[in-house]
Amino acid sequence: MKESTKKATSLSAATAGTIELGGELTVNRLGFGAMRLTGEGIWGPPKDRATAIAILRRAVDLGVNFIDTADSYGPNVSEELIAEALSPYPKDLVIATKGGWNRPGPNQWTHDASPAHLREAVEGSLKRLRLDRIDVYPVACSRSGGASRRVD
Repeated sequence: MKESTKKATSLSAATAGTIELGGELTVNRLGFGAMRLTGEGIWGPPKDRATAIAILRRAVDLGVNFIDTADSYGPNVSEELIAEALSPYPKDLVIATKGGWNRPGPNQWTHDASPAHLREAVEGSLKRLRLDRIDVYPVACSRSGGASRRVD
């Protein structure tokens, strides 16, 4: 086996140490942010779905036990990819998914943290992620008073 292959197989996210979330969950400090698994502009499916699935599986193989996503990534695409790649989930995997944004188009975000929107977002995330509960659910707060913003 090549030396570079040996090094790669011995890597682990656990090497970074752990962090406690809310006094109840402990995860490795090195997690995985799933926003960029989607298509261009954080919109639509990835160009290569099989590679996106493989990346998620490899992250978990390397000891990542915290994945950050949101219903607005894709929209919905990131959560669907996570479920397809990893469900049924390892016992120690924590998936944090966020709410509070709508997506009218690529690179466009509109804030909506109303109770009705968040209820719908949580219910949708539970279904897409194939979960009975979401352990970590940050709510996006608008810094611009709820106005739309464009991310380039």
